[in-house]
Amino acid sequence: MRFLVVEGSARSGSMNAMLAQLAAEEISRRGAIASLKSISEFDCPSYNQDVEDTSGIPEGARRLKDEILNNDGFIIASPEYNGSVPGNLKNIIDWVSRFRPQPFNERHALLMSASPSMGGGNRGLWSLRIPLEHLGTRVYPNMFSLASAHQAFTPDKKISNNVLAKRFEANLDAFMELVEASNTTHA
Repeated sequence: MRFLVVEGSARSGSMNAMLAQLAAEEISRRGAIASLKSISEFDCPSYNQDVEDTSGIPEGARRLKDEILNNDGFIIASPEYNGSVPGNLKNIIDWVSRFRPQPFNERHALLMSASPSMGGGNRGLWSLRIPLEHLGTRVYPNMFSLASAHQAFTPDKKISNNVLAKRFEANLDAFMELVEASNTTHA
């Protein structure tokens, strides 16, 4: 199995990048292939119908579409900006939504976040679910939010709290099993 893992923050030292890297490591440890990418690899200008009509869909959106279609499922580790999804991530989703057939439709996704807040970025994940589910993505019900993330990682970038680390791994395992079962059913 193959999984795209997107670091939803382009900031160096991002806690969400650390969470995405940890997910990619765990996927590989379980015998699957993880394609770890930064959101900056899919950067696009602000969506505008006039831009699409004159220049077409930007290369960043084409790359994300290809990654989505070349993997069995995808994971996004996204920060929360002002209680919602980051604008650049929503913009890229809007661009990718312009392809036909719709690349998000019937694809499996797991959403996760790491935040210094007590909510762990959970409100941003709920906001991210909306456009993905609208586009037909099968968003895994159990999202993972790591609260107080600025204190939650060990020096070797693992989750320091054993209970949270086990929940992270169990959530990832269950998501991978669902994707595998779905692929077997549709094979």
